Amino acid sequence: MPVNLDKPQHWKTDISASVDMYNAWFMRFAPEAFRRTRIQTTQDVEAALATTENLTDIKPSTIRNSPAILPTLRMSTCPPLAVDRLIGLARVSPGLVKTMEQGKRLPPQMNVAQADTELARVADVIERLADPDIFVWIGRPAPATTQEIHRAAIIVADRLCGAVTNPIIRNAQEARQLAAIKAWLEARGYTPAPNGIRFNTMQPGTFSFRMNVPVTQSGRVQSINIPIDAVIMPRTAAPGSLPIFFEAKSAGDFTNTNKRRKEEAVKMAQLRTTHGLGVQFNLFLCGYFDSGYLGYEAAEGIDWVWEHRIDDLALFGL
Repeated sequence: MPVNLDKPQHWKTDISASVDMYNAWFMRFAPEAFRRTRIQTTQDVEAALATTENLTDIKPSTIRNSPAILPTLRMSTCPPLAVDRLIGLARVSPGLVKTMEQGKRLPPQMNVAQADTELARVADVIERLADPDIFVWIGRPAPATTQEIHRAAIIVADRLCGAVTNPIIRNAQEARQLAAIKAWLEARGYTPAPNGIRFNTMQPGTFSFRMNVPVTQSGRVQSINIPIDAVIMPRTAAPGSLPIFFEAKSAGDFTNTNKRRKEEAVKMAQLRTTHGLGVQFNLFLCGYFDSGYLGYEAAEGIDWVWEHRIDDLALFGL
């Protein structure tokens, strides 16, 4: 039986309560989550600076051996460089820079000599555009002091974190949502499933987070795995039953949720195509989800639980 998708008369009240809950969490915990990430990022930036002689000697081999420093180098210039802008200025292969940014490695088809030739051009761009207001020691005889390096690292870390603020907040919120589900389940006698168990061999009364579930895609012979945030096997599940799937979703504004609302519908379609129409794929919501978003998901047969009414989980037979 539907829990919330068929009750539009309650949506407006729930949307308001969900927005209030998200805003209250944000004001209390988002700054702390951002600061924790910034502290770690500052340490990473300081390590990157140390490998480049504090940005005065950027060797191609250094970037090749430590591709994770590339974002730091891009944020060290004036102005900071987006990936595509760096590619254009250095006149290098897009595949080289994007693979190193995303996969932290060289493109498989590129040899070391070719990579170093192109990375030398990247290094030249970074050194020429290094921000003199941040790296005040560049061009002077005296080396950088510890205090100057730390100050520069904080500024670059702020730039890096500013570029990924939303993911930082979203990850912190997702961790909190899963903790709330875990506490609710364990209070009712559920226990974590053993590590490595498959979703279709879970025992009644167990749950798992971030579990991979295989699905088939149109036009593909081999299946792929899609991650599901919460996989729960009800205590009363009959032999051969599928667990119930939940996706933890949070949002700090209405715009992005409506841009991304098709993602859940795609997952639902893949799960049902692979595992049958009996699949229960639902959402666990906190934040800015308006009637347009809810109506779209409801039309796809996707139900949800509001975090501010977490006890609705029991209505799914849990």
